[in-house]
Amino acid sequence: MEFRIKQSVLKEELGFIQGVVERKTTIPVLSNILIESLGENEIRIVGTDLDCTIRCDAEAEIVTPGAICVQARKLFDIVRVLDSGDVHFKKEDNEWVAMKAGHANFRLAGVSREQFPELPQFKSTPMTLPAEVFSFFVRNTAFAITNEQSRFTLSGAKFIVGDGKATMVTTDGHRLAYVERAVETNGTIDTLIPKKALLELVKISRGQGEVSFGEDPNHIYFETEGRLLITRKLTGNFPNYEMVMPKSNEHTAIFDLDEMRSAVVDRFAEADVVVMAAAVADFRPKAPNESKMKKEAGVPDLMLEPTPDILAELGERRRPGQFLVGFAAETDDVQDAGREKLRSKRLDALVANAVGRDGTGFGSETNEATILVADGRDVPMHTWSKAALAAAVCDLIGRFLTGERPPGTLGRP
Repeated sequence: MEFRIKQSVLKEELGFIQGVVERKTTIPVLSNILIESLGENEIRIVGTDLDCTIRCDAEAEIVTPGAICVQARKLFDIVRVLDSGDVHFKKEDNEWVAMKAGHANFRLAGVSREQFPELPQFKSTPMTLPAEVFSFFVRNTAFAITNEQSRFTLSGAKFIVGDGKATMVTTDGHRLAYVERAVETNGTIDTLIPKKALLELVKISRGQGEVSFGEDPNHIYFETEGRLLITRKLTGNFPNYEMVMPKSNEHTAIFDLDEMRSAVVDRFAEADVVVMAAAVADFRPKAPNESKMKKEAGVPDLMLEPTPDILAELGERRRPGQFLVGFAAETDDVQDAGREKLRSKRLDALVANAVGRDGTGFGSETNEATILVADGRDVPMHTWSKAALAAAVCDLIGRFLTGERPPGTLGRP
């Protein structure tokens, strides 16, 4: 086999495969990757640990078709420090591989193609979801997957698609993470995905574009941007998580506005993140009557006064490094009204809910809302379950706390 490939292309694809290649294994060939020619202008790179496999296709100039099998980590360490330009590979006798890039020359020991394990036969991937959905699910559930090898069925995530929604559930027996999002897809699936496969899927998809997926009795297939991930399913019965999740809440909390303002302002300076989701009325009676108003006196003139705007006050009081999230219910011009409140109240993010429409908002199971963000990375308007909307807000806060959204650059008019 002989071919040429751009250093930048090879480096990227080898980087994706490193996560599944075994470094310490009782099967030495698993520390290698397989590189095969596809026609005259493409190669296929494959790495596997027998449970999880990644296959990447990349553009290359094929001089002589064939296949090579070389050490994955050693090749990646060499390629990532090479100068940009073409890298030339040529297979020699006894499975040796000659590699040349500019003035640099290398000889790598390889193994026979026949020693590399056969891969599961690729099935179709009829269902599709945005890569951002998978990335969001994994970021918000992976922490609750157990690392104990003996608890096999808890070492992955329960993934369900159907009835217009996608759900991912994880638990380690002490914590439970549940994420749900309304989606449009053309099929159903209910399976257990290993943690390693989930993390590698996020890497190869990069949260961009679409991910197609499907299953057979033993494997799950994910395909995105010319890359294929195949993973074995976890077997066994996942715990009945619905038994421990509350179905309803009969308790109601009622706050006096002035008491709420005093409590929030007193503790605000100590907080790194503040989420203001209470629906406080905009007006109240200016002079409440101490006694009953008699109907014989006729229809009274009711004078109103604005209530204190706690959120706006916090925006004025905020210190550098705090993250402030507000909520707003709007009936008209939801985006524009929400954007003005985001600016005038000096917030980092604002959840603008469209109310007054059938099936969403107060007293319903869903919200039609957009998440407006001061740095412009808004989440578009669509219909959410209340749990999914809450998870999206928590995800935004998590990215702030981990440094993706630097404090001091947000919430400024």
